[in-house]
Amino acid sequence: MSYSGTITDTYSVVDVEVVMRRVYADLLMIASSSRAITEEEAIDYAFDIELLAKKGFLETVDLTLMSGPTELKALRYDVDVESGALTTSRPGGVMWPWVQGAKLRIVLRYTDEYTAAEKAKMRPKLRNSWSPTNVDTSHPTLSQSANRDYVSNAFGMRRKDFS
Repeated sequence: MSYSGTITDTYSVVDVEVVMRRVYADLLMIASSSRAITEEEAIDYAFDIELLAKKGFLETVDLTLMSGPTELKALRYDVDVESGALTTSRPGGVMWPWVQGAKLRIVLRYTDEYTAAEKAKMRPKLRNSWSPTNVDTSHPTLSQSANRDYVSNAFGMRRKDFS
C-alpha cells in the first residue's frame, strides 16, 4: 500500500519575531562595538526590518561598516521563507572594530509585493526614511568569512559575514 500527501511549510508573525530577536542582538552588538550608530538607532532599524519582514516585503538586509568609501566589515541577511533545512544559530560574532568616523550603511532589498501603494501605506509606520539606492552590496573588496542561520519554523534569515 502507498500513500501520498503534501506538506506545506508555514510561518507566523511569532516566527518572524523569534528570528528578529537574533537580528536585534546582532545590530546592538554592532552598534555597541563599532559606535557607528547608537543603540537607539539600532533599535529603530531593527524595528523597521521586523515590520517589513512581518508583511512579507523584505528580501535582504545588508549592513556595511564604512570608513569613507572603504568597506571594513559587512553582513547580509537573506530572508528564507522555506527554511526547513536551516539550523538556527546563536547571534554573535559581530564585535566590529571601532574606527574614528566610521558609518554604518544599511541597504534593504524588497520583494516584488512591496509596491508603490504598499510603500505609501508603510511610510508612516517606519521609524527611518528609506531612500532608493543602486549601491553595490556584493562586497568585492571583502571575503566571505562565516555564515549563521536564524530560523523559526519556515521563516529564516541566512546571515553571511564579510571581512
